Amino acid sequence: MNKYVATIGLCIILTNATNAQDKSTTKVNDRVAWLNYLDKVSRPVMSSLAEGRLKEKLPKVMSKRIDNAESRSAVAYLEAFGRTLMGIAPWMNLEGGSKEEVALRNKYREWSLKAVANAVDTALKDYMVWDKGGQPLVDASFVALGFIRCPWLWEHLNGKTKSQVVAAFKKTRSIVPTYSNWILFTGMIEAFFCKYGLEYDKVRIEYGVREFSSHWYVGDGMFSDGMDFAMDYYNSYVIQPYLATIVEIANNKTKSYTAFATKLDRINKRYAEIQERMISADGSYPALGRSIVYRGAAFQHLADMALRKQLPASLKPAQVRGALTAVIRKTLDPAGTFDKDGWLTIGLGGNQPDLADVYNTTGSLYLCTAIFLPLGLPETDEFWSSPALPWSSVKIWSGQDTPGDHALHIN
Repeated sequence: MNKYVATIGLCIILTNATNAQDKSTTKVNDRVAWLNYLDKVSRPVMSSLAEGRLKEKLPKVMSKRIDNAESRSAVAYLEAFGRTLMGIAPWMNLEGGSKEEVALRNKYREWSLKAVANAVDTALKDYMVWDKGGQPLVDASFVALGFIRCPWLWEHLNGKTKSQVVAAFKKTRSIVPTYSNWILFTGMIEAFFCKYGLEYDKVRIEYGVREFSSHWYVGDGMFSDGMDFAMDYYNSYVIQPYLATIVEIANNKTKSYTAFATKLDRINKRYAEIQERMISADGSYPALGRSIVYRGAAFQHLADMALRKQLPASLKPAQVRGALTAVIRKTLDPAGTFDKDGWLTIGLGGNQPDLADVYNTTGSLYLCTAIFLPLGLPETDEFWSSPALPWSSVKIWSGQDTPGDHALHIN
């Protein structure tokens, strides 16, 4: 039995606890299933970094067409850490739940405190690359988003580690973002500073919000990624979850974007409708655009809207739960999705290395944890407590009558 299998005892406990309950309680089964998947994906990253052994253990698998192997390899560790952290952060910030879930959360909290310390201390071997090339800006912003989504983590760091985190984030200010969704990465780091009462650069926030609000909205709930529109999932991977977070934090501080917040809410709700309708009855979805190997992160926006309790009236939380559960199973169950040691492999429906883009490494795959955001809602929330409901594709393709879809027009 390999080391990974030997470490999933808590996962097995959670499953056994579920089996002991009434099988009709789909809501409990769904939550436990999500926790099992979260643990399976996240454990290798968080436990290894907590041990100070991520650089030793993370597989050095890269795209066949990698554009800069040396640079990509060096930043893969920050990719794996930042992307995992931001996805599990809302759940780590939650309190309560079954004793098995609490025990699992406490283990991840313990790992996270150690992982952060190991990632930002220049004297330690797992110290991350924060300022060489462009990619560190991207993944530092995911770490920042993790802290924003999990105040518990920031509040429980010691003073030394907090200072080292701030120093690491400030290093990224030397990186000039490309004229695309990357301007939101700089904005997210400044939003972190703003949220926790630290000195921040308002211009870096303003730049990102202004370009998307004034120039890059293309209609029907979607933004272009820079000057050109592409049919991919970057509205969900980055744009809409980032805008929602940055605008909320800035408005709490200065109320600078109250008018745009109202418009953004309508945009976000419409895109959530589009996302829900893109999920087929079997949990598959169109494999369109770049970065498709990020798997379930294609639906970060829908998951984030559920977490924020901002779903449109047309979407019931239970139908969104069902749709996201189907995506999780479709993207994580296929043979070959994990290697023999439990690390993710490149692919969407298994091990499919040809799907990789020039910048993909093992580390970048961990953006898929974003689909787990609703675990930040307590088990008593209607997202988990409501009886299962079919999502749009299930209803339509099983012959059920259901309301049609209509575009959003904003004057």
